[in-house]
Amino acid sequence: MEDIGKELAAADVYVSELETKTLLAGESDRLNAILTIKPGAGGTESQDWAEILLRMYLRWAEDKGFRANVLESTPGEEAGIKSATVQIEGENAYGMLAGESGVHRLVRISPFDQQARRHTSFASVFVIPEIDDKIEIVVNPDDLRVDTYRSGGKGGQNVNKVETAIRITHIPSGIVVQCQSERSQHKNRETAMKLLRSHLYEREIEKRREEMRKLDASKPEISFGSQIRSYVMQPYQMIKDHRTKFERGDVQKVLDGDLDPFIRAYLLYRREAPV
Repeated sequence: MEDIGKELAAADVYVSELETKTLLAGESDRLNAILTIKPGAGGTESQDWAEILLRMYLRWAEDKGFRANVLESTPGEEAGIKSATVQIEGENAYGMLAGESGVHRLVRISPFDQQARRHTSFASVFVIPEIDDKIEIVVNPDDLRVDTYRSGGKGGQNVNKVETAIRITHIPSGIVVQCQSERSQHKNRETAMKLLRSHLYEREIEKRREEMRKLDASKPEISFGSQIRSYVMQPYQMIKDHRTKFERGDVQKVLDGDLDPFIRAYLLYRREAPV
């Protein structure tokens, strides 16, 4: 009986994964993803929450067999992170993670509060597709300002001695990208240019979406509000997505990377109410 139960559970997982793939039909869904996390106001509390989210997505990617490369991470003053950018490579990575874009809210007893009071923290997640060589985005070198600086944080003896980190500003759009993950300035510049092209591509896609919304005035515009998902750890255990109304009580399991049920719920929601 135990073996039959395991077989049924495995079959359910297979059907769920197959259904998820059928929902990934967007023009960018198949691409790799670039995910950026930034804390909201609140100092250490929100910076710690941002790092928890970073760990959650890294664990999710590992579980899916995807390759996750932290391109940039700025540590917080006491704990957590001030920002992080991660490249996630895998089949349909962007399509699965696109619904994670938005504000994520945490409610918990603060480990940084000596009086053990409940705190609410916010962090934003922004996901864009990593464009491939089949998509042409022309960047005029005259439109770029390139700055070099010394990498910070861990990384060995060469860190803080050589200006290998790269920051590129696209002057017409105001987009700023940076990379410090490699010891080579050339490789960091190459990665930063890829990030910039991805941002410009996403901007063009959004322009087309906006044009379609204007043409189809009868179609209601979807507004997600300030937060897409709440993670409540006290006074009860619950994670709820405010768009799909999907919720789960095993908070720690989700924070350990078990995001697929939320991803599937969002894809079903997107199919019924496409943006």
